[in-house]
Amino acid sequence: MKTRKLLIVILAVALLAVYYILGTDYLKQRREHEALASEIAGATQWLAQFPAPPADLEQRLTDAQTSLQTANTTLPERLNSTRIINAVLTLADDVGVKAIPLMTQAWTVESINGVNISVFRLNVAVKGTFLQVSSFLDRLENGECEALAIEYATIDSITDPFGGECVYGDMPEVDTRFQIAVYSQPPATYIEEEGE
Repeated sequence: MKTRKLLIVILAVALLAVYYILGTDYLKQRREHEALASEIAGATQWLAQFPAPPADLEQRLTDAQTSLQTANTTLPERLNSTRIINAVLTLADDVGVKAIPLMTQAWTVESINGVNISVFRLNVAVKGTFLQVSSFLDRLENGECEALAIEYATIDSITDPFGGECVYGDMPEVDTRFQIAVYSQPPATYIEEEGE
Protein backbone atom coordinates (compact mmCIF):
# COMPACT_ATOMS: atom_id res chain seq x y z
CA MET A 1 0.00 0.00 0.00
CA LYS A 2 2.82 2.34 0.75
CA THR A 3 4.36 1.50 -2.57
CA ARG A 4 1.12 2.23 -4.26
CA LYS A 5 0.81 5.65 -2.65
CA LEU A 6 4.42 6.37 -3.48
CA LEU A 7 3.84 5.44 -7.12
CA ILE A 8 0.76 7.65 -7.27
CA VAL A 9 2.68 10.57 -5.78
CA ILE A 10 5.59 10.04 -8.21
CA LEU A 11 3.14 9.78 -11.11
CA ALA A 12 1.35 12.95 -10.00
CA VAL A 13 4.67 14.83 -9.69
CA ALA A 14 5.76 13.56 -13.10
CA LEU A 15 2.44 14.64 -14.63
CA LEU A 16 2.76 18.07 -13.03
CA ALA A 17 6.34 18.40 -14.36
CA VAL A 18 5.25 17.39 -17.88
CA TYR A 19 2.26 19.73 -17.69
CA TYR A 20 4.53 22.57 -16.53
CA ILE A 21 7.05 21.98 -19.33
CA LEU A 22 4.34 21.71 -22.00
CA GLY A 23 2.42 24.68 -20.61
CA THR A 24 5.44 27.01 -20.51
CA ASP A 25 6.47 25.91 -24.01
CA TYR A 26 2.93 26.60 -25.26
CA LEU A 27 2.91 30.08 -23.67
CA LYS A 28 6.34 30.83 -25.15
CA GLN A 29 5.19 29.79 -28.65
CA ARG A 30 2.01 31.80 -28.26
CA ARG A 31 4.02 34.96 -27.45
CA GLU A 32 6.29 34.33 -30.46
CA HIS A 33 3.23 33.80 -32.64
CA GLU A 34 1.73 37.12 -31.50
CA ALA A 35 5.04 38.93 -32.14
CA LEU A 36 5.28 37.42 -35.65
CA ALA A 37 1.65 38.28 -36.38
CA SER A 38 2.38 41.87 -35.35
CA GLU A 39 5.46 41.98 -37.64
CA ILE A 40 3.44 40.55 -40.53
CA ALA A 41 0.73 43.17 -40.03
CA GLY A 42 3.36 45.95 -40.00
CA ALA A 43 5.04 44.59 -43.15
CA THR A 44 1.66 44.29 -44.89
CA GLN A 45 0.87 47.93 -44.10
CA TRP A 46 4.33 48.98 -45.32
CA LEU A 47 3.89 47.03 -48.59
CA ALA A 48 0.43 48.53 -49.08
CA GLN A 49 2.06 51.98 -49.35
CA PHE A 50 3.86 51.00 -52.56
CA PRO A 51 1.90 51.24 -55.80
CA ALA A 52 1.35 48.11 -57.79
CA PRO A 53 3.83 47.62 -60.65
CA PRO A 54 2.51 48.75 -64.03
CA ALA A 55 0.76 46.07 -66.02
CA ASP A 56 2.92 46.77 -69.07
CA LEU A 57 6.25 46.47 -67.26
CA GLU A 58 7.51 43.64 -69.48
CA GLN A 59 6.56 45.61 -72.60
CA ARG A 60 8.30 48.72 -71.31
CA LEU A 61 11.46 46.71 -70.61
CA THR A 62 11.36 45.23 -74.11
CA ASP A 63 10.85 48.71 -75.62
CA ALA A 64 13.76 50.12 -73.59
CA GLN A 65 16.05 47.28 -74.70
CA THR A 66 15.00 47.83 -78.32
CA SER A 67 15.67 51.57 -78.01
CA LEU A 68 19.09 50.88 -76.50
CA GLN A 69 19.93 48.44 -79.29
CA THR A 70 18.76 50.97 -81.91
CA ALA A 71 20.83 53.73 -80.30
CA ASN A 72 23.90 51.50 -80.20
CA THR A 73 23.55 50.58 -83.87
CA THR A 74 22.66 54.14 -84.94
CA LEU A 75 26.17 55.33 -84.26
CA PRO A 76 28.54 54.45 -87.07
CA GLU A 77 31.54 52.21 -86.64
CA ARG A 78 34.75 54.02 -85.79
CA LEU A 79 35.39 56.52 -88.59
CA ASN A 80 38.73 57.49 -90.09
CA SER A 81 39.74 60.89 -88.64
CA THR A 82 41.66 61.82 -91.82
CA ARG A 83 38.53 61.24 -93.89
CA ILE A 84 36.50 63.38 -91.50
CA ILE A 85 38.96 66.26 -91.86
CA ASN A 86 39.04 65.83 -95.66
CA ALA A 87 35.22 65.80 -95.79
CA VAL A 88 35.08 69.07 -93.80
CA LEU A 89 37.66 70.71 -96.08
CA THR A 90 35.94 69.45 -99.26
CA LEU A 91 32.61 70.80 -98.02
CA ALA A 92 34.26 74.15 -97.28
CA ASP A 93 35.58 74.28 -100.87
CA ASP A 94 32.14 73.38 -102.24
CA VAL A 95 30.47 76.15 -100.25
CA GLY A 96 33.18 78.71 -101.03
CA VAL A 97 34.59 79.33 -97.57
CA LYS A 98 38.17 79.02 -96.42
CA ALA A 99 38.52 76.38 -93.68
CA ILE A 100 41.69 75.64 -91.71
CA PRO A 101 41.85 72.77 -89.21
CA LEU A 102 43.43 74.29 -86.11
CA MET A 103 43.58 71.36 -83.73
CA THR A 104 42.37 67.80 -83.44
CA GLN A 105 42.02 65.58 -80.41
CA ALA A 106 42.58 61.84 -80.62
CA TRP A 107 39.58 59.54 -80.41
CA THR A 108 38.49 59.21 -76.79
CA VAL A 109 35.86 57.05 -75.14
CA GLU A 110 33.39 59.04 -73.04
CA SER A 111 30.44 57.87 -70.97
CA ILE A 112 27.24 59.68 -71.98
CA ASN A 113 24.19 58.70 -69.92
CA GLY A 114 25.95 55.51 -68.91
CA VAL A 115 26.76 54.51 -72.51
CA ASN A 116 30.35 54.50 -73.75
CA ILE A 117 30.81 56.39 -77.02
CA SER A 118 33.94 57.25 -79.03
CA VAL A 119 34.36 60.97 -79.69
CA PHE A 120 36.67 62.77 -82.14
CA ARG A 121 36.99 66.54 -81.78
CA LEU A 122 38.19 68.95 -84.44
CA ASN A 123 38.66 72.71 -84.12
CA VAL A 124 38.26 74.57 -87.42
CA ALA A 125 38.65 78.23 -88.39
CA VAL A 126 36.32 79.25 -91.23
CA LYS A 127 36.30 82.54 -93.20
CA GLY A 128 33.69 83.69 -95.66
CA THR A 129 30.51 85.69 -95.96
CA PHE A 130 27.81 85.26 -93.38
CA LEU A 131 25.60 83.36 -95.86
CA GLN A 132 28.46 81.09 -96.92
CA VAL A 133 29.31 80.21 -93.31
CA SER A 134 25.62 79.59 -92.56
CA SER A 135 25.39 77.30 -95.59
CA PHE A 136 28.60 75.52 -94.52
CA LEU A 137 27.20 74.88 -91.03
CA ASP A 138 23.86 73.67 -92.38
CA ARG A 139 25.46 71.24 -94.81
CA LEU A 140 27.96 70.11 -92.18
CA GLU A 141 25.28 69.25 -89.61
CA ASN A 142 22.87 67.69 -92.13
CA GLY A 143 25.46 66.02 -94.34
CA GLU A 144 26.86 62.54 -94.62
CA CYS A 145 28.04 62.22 -91.03
CA GLU A 146 24.86 61.89 -88.97
CA ALA A 147 26.73 61.69 -85.69
CA LEU A 148 28.36 65.12 -85.97
CA ALA A 149 27.63 68.05 -83.69
CA ILE A 150 28.91 71.60 -83.35
CA GLU A 151 29.84 71.85 -79.68
CA TYR A 152 31.19 75.41 -79.68
CA ALA A 153 31.16 78.31 -82.13
CA THR A 154 32.40 81.90 -82.21
CA ILE A 155 31.56 84.30 -85.01
CA ASP A 156 33.32 87.65 -85.44
CA SER A 157 32.47 90.18 -88.12
CA ILE A 158 35.44 91.31 -90.19
CA THR A 159 33.44 94.10 -91.85
CA ASP A 160 30.62 96.21 -90.44
CA PRO A 161 27.68 96.00 -89.96
CA PHE A 162 27.38 92.47 -88.62
CA GLY A 163 24.50 90.28 -89.80
CA GLY A 164 23.28 92.60 -92.55
CA GLU A 165 24.33 94.00 -95.85
CA CYS A 166 27.16 96.44 -96.13
CA VAL A 167 26.69 99.81 -97.71
CA TYR A 168 28.03 98.40 -100.97
CA GLY A 169 25.44 95.57 -101.07
CA ASP A 170 27.93 92.82 -100.15
CA MET A 171 27.34 90.38 -97.32
CA PRO A 172 29.65 90.97 -94.36
CA GLU A 173 32.75 88.81 -94.02
CA VAL A 174 32.91 86.73 -90.85
CA ASP A 175 35.72 84.96 -89.09
CA THR A 176 34.48 81.88 -87.21
CA ARG A 177 35.86 79.08 -85.07
CA PHE A 178 34.02 75.81 -84.46
CA GLN A 179 34.61 72.83 -82.27
CA ILE A 180 33.15 69.84 -84.07
CA ALA A 181 32.51 66.53 -82.32
CA VAL A 182 32.01 63.31 -84.26
CA TYR A 183 30.53 60.37 -82.36
CA SER A 184 30.94 56.67 -83.14
CA GLN A 185 30.75 53.29 -81.50
CA PRO A 186 33.61 52.52 -79.12
CA PRO A 187 36.26 50.04 -80.24
CA ALA A 188 35.23 46.38 -79.99
CA THR A 189 37.90 45.68 -77.37
CA TYR A 190 36.42 48.39 -75.14
CA ILE A 191 32.91 46.91 -75.50
CA GLU A 192 34.19 43.43 -74.58
CA GLU A 193 35.96 44.74 -71.47
CA GLU A 194 32.80 46.60 -70.43
CA GLY A 195 30.68 43.44 -70.77
CA GLU A 196 32.91 41.40 -68.47
